[in-house]
Amino acid sequence: MSTQSIIERKLQALEPTFLAVENESHMHNVPPNSETHFKVTLVSSRFEGMMPVKRHQQIYALLADELAGPVHALALHPYTPAEWQARGEGRPDSPNCRGGGRS
Repeated sequence: MSTQSIIERKLQALEPTFLAVENESHMHNVPPNSETHFKVTLVSSRFEGMMPVKRHQQIYALLADELAGPVHALALHPYTPAEWQARGEGRPDSPNCRGGGRS
């Protein structure tokens, strides 16, 4: 099973109404077909009344094995349904890679 699939499966524990797990490894200085850099957009009513840091901590706890292993970077965008609606159901673009040590 791919790392992306594992992440998607584990995040179902948060009962998302919207979930997008995007492998952005190709945007970084890594070998082809890597699964090291991901962007997660997750909308869940379970985030109601929760500060952003607590939302991130919940996601980190679910993905502890992946973060200790193959996943190098994880961009998180966790929203409540109302926040998601207010954003127009849009997620931020990821910045360009700064080169990972390349000159």
